Amino acid sequence: MTKIILKIEGMHCKSCEIILKEELEEISGVENVMPNNEKDEIELNFDGTDHTLNLIKKTIQNEGYTL
Repeated sequence: MTKIILKIEGMHCKSCEIILKEELEEISGVENVMPNNEKDEIELNFDGTDHTLNLIKKTIQNEGYTL
């Protein structure tokens, strides 16, 4: 597993964290999703493939947040 931290704009509250965590955990190959609205970032582990990373980014953007 590869650990990454992504900077995210638009995450303002705990509800934002919950939404992102639930959506990202549905992606196969993604584990240990830890969003932090106070730091404007999300930390997670994923299988290291470009395909999964693209799904992560697309999911974040589809929820209305900016990377």
